[in-house]
Amino acid sequence: MKRFRLIFVLTLCVNFSFANLLYDITDGKFKIKDTESPKSMKDGEFYTLMVNDKAVVKYNFKTGATIDTVFSISRLKNSPIKQIAGYEFSPNETKLLVYTNVKKRYRRTFTADYYVYDIKRNEIQTLSDNGAQEVPLFSPDSRYIAFARENNIFLKKLDFNTESPITKDGLKGSIINGTPDWLYEEEFIVTRYFEWSPDSKMLAFVKFNESEVPQFSFQLYKDNNIEKGSLPLYPSLVQFKYPKAGENNSKVSVCVYDDFYKSIKTMQLPDGDKDFYIPRIRWTNSIDQLAIFKLNRNQNKLEMFFTNPKSTVSKLILKQEDKYFIDYENIDFLRFFQDNQFFIAVSELDGYRHVYQYRINGTLVKQLTKGNWDVTDVYGFDETKKILYYQSAEISPLQRDIYAIDAKGKKTRLTDGKGTHNASFTSTFSYFVDNASSNEIPNSLRLRSNIGSLVRVIERNSEIAEKFKALQLPKKEFFNFTTSENVKLNGWMIKPTGFDASKKYPVLMVQYSGPDSQEVLDKWDIDWAYYLATQNYVVVCVDGRGTGARGAEFRKCTYQQLGFLDTKDQIEAAKYLGQQSFIDKNRIGIWGWSYGGYMTLMAMTSGEKIFKAGISVAPVTDWRLYNSAYTERYMRRPQENFKGYEQSSVFPRINKLHGNLLIVHGTADDNVHVQNTMLLNDSLVAADKQFEMQLYTDKNHSILGIQTRRHLFTRMSEFLFKNL
Repeated sequence: MKRFRLIFVLTLCVNFSFANLLYDITDGKFKIKDTESPKSMKDGEFYTLMVNDKAVVKYNFKTGATIDTVFSISRLKNSPIKQIAGYEFSPNETKLLVYTNVKKRYRRTFTADYYVYDIKRNEIQTLSDNGAQEVPLFSPDSRYIAFARENNIFLKKLDFNTESPITKDGLKGSIINGTPDWLYEEEFIVTRYFEWSPDSKMLAFVKFNESEVPQFSFQLYKDNNIEKGSLPLYPSLVQFKYPKAGENNSKVSVCVYDDFYKSIKTMQLPDGDKDFYIPRIRWTNSIDQLAIFKLNRNQNKLEMFFTNPKSTVSKLILKQEDKYFIDYENIDFLRFFQDNQFFIAVSELDGYRHVYQYRINGTLVKQLTKGNWDVTDVYGFDETKKILYYQSAEISPLQRDIYAIDAKGKKTRLTDGKGTHNASFTSTFSYFVDNASSNEIPNSLRLRSNIGSLVRVIERNSEIAEKFKALQLPKKEFFNFTTSENVKLNGWMIKPTGFDASKKYPVLMVQYSGPDSQEVLDKWDIDWAYYLATQNYVVVCVDGRGTGARGAEFRKCTYQQLGFLDTKDQIEAAKYLGQQSFIDKNRIGIWGWSYGGYMTLMAMTSGEKIFKAGISVAPVTDWRLYNSAYTERYMRRPQENFKGYEQSSVFPRINKLHGNLLIVHGTADDNVHVQNTMLLNDSLVAADKQFEMQLYTDKNHSILGIQTRRHLFTRMSEFLFKNL
């Protein structure tokens, strides 16, 4: 369950009416200027952008000058496409993969019609004429493209314009080759599960056998294929494999296809635990070393094996163990050096996320970053200059800055130490695009050199800031307080328009609260809270225990007891707010979405009669109803932690519900199933507890749609006006 947030940045007019503010937020009309992230060319001096969904244009990094139009639909004779949704260069930058006709499957995966464009010849051809494709990948020598379709992997040889299957055993509901099952896509954030060897002669891929995974289904009540105005007489059924906590996961194996021998071999991992995850595979810079990352089912032991694709034999190189759990995302920070003598990796050996350098055999060389703060992103290692570039929360958990550190440990902050900075480096580390914002300043894009000096401003969004300032809406204020358990918690507060300290105001607490999430961050983030501030509400957010950027112990202390410490902290926050002279302690509300919806329910059923009203959107109500990978990472399996699951469930606490409750859910939520809300409904009725409920037909976890969002936030606003 990844953090779900409502972020609608406003471009506001001077004569703006607050009465229109809600719809303008929900319609998404007032976003910052949508500037695509530049794609660096190999030389690091130029970049490309997609323009108007019809062209790819090349620019100079330093000057911003237009250099060339690399691709344009208007230049094609009898173009088979009218617009493109995205593009990728071949490694030698002589060809482009462009795609159109995107059809979403789950949150991240999609099929599309892909085309190969020859830049020099100005010629375009279909990648395949045999159906839509998924996740195509050029080989390092740019001569081949591997892609997936209907659970199998195919090989396109560009020199001969031929297509051939690499696998043939793919079968819906049973075998998946090269793409993730539902669980891996959602919880390990992956869409492609195949990788080319450095010499372009082998393709490593993951095979999923989901035949023993329980199937979940839900109904779709509408039919978009029937004639407009007709009534759909029968619902359709959506079915997919979804392992819940403690249930069977897919069985995974790693295979390597050798194009010369036209053979597939299964890599051999050491005997032992057969129930594990393969969150990533990656080639080193040697054709004899395929890195396979193996994570045990409880996700507290991560092993990196180097496997020889010829012999299939694996050797353990690196092992990380944790008394709580290991963050699989750390794998994505790992970098193999070009000479294949070293690699860098992120771990929490000293209690904070830091970067370490290892020899290729797994021997630790040294710790590169140190301190009581977390590294939050790794951008890369310049092997020529021996400089590591990374992002961290060193100044404060509420901020993010970009840093460089050299081989001697000399550290340089490349950004200004204010707000939140994200970086996108060029391929040569000559420049980086600094995407910066703060509580008071909207996102700006600035090109900086690798020592942090400003080269040019790409986008300021100053007009948004000026118009927002002209509205005289209240500012977000950061604060902290110490709980009765001596825990310091960070928060932000938005006071009502025309705030009068002598008056008492109702307060709505907004939170997500999930493990390793963070809502209290100094960044530009204007949403429903600002509308509520115009309606005389104080809006507050507090990050409790379990949230991110404060070290391992703070982040992992909710292990095996979700809903306990984090609920305590929200209640402590409510009590703290009730002590403020301008807060009406009898009018405190709470709301959240997904994990935040769960937290709302836990807080309102805690026995503490402190919340007058609450809104719970798409909540988990019992962790046995949620997927295995996410739930077991923090709770282990129900068979191992029966007490923890019982205490974290909303159902045994229903009789203690206090306050007016609105529950919201989409009926086609493939992530947090509406089953959670339906069972909650039944329990509330059985306990004779009155409540309100809003369902959204055929909407998923995000509950999207212009009219739907208008309805949702109007419904939520009116609920608050009536009950808080």
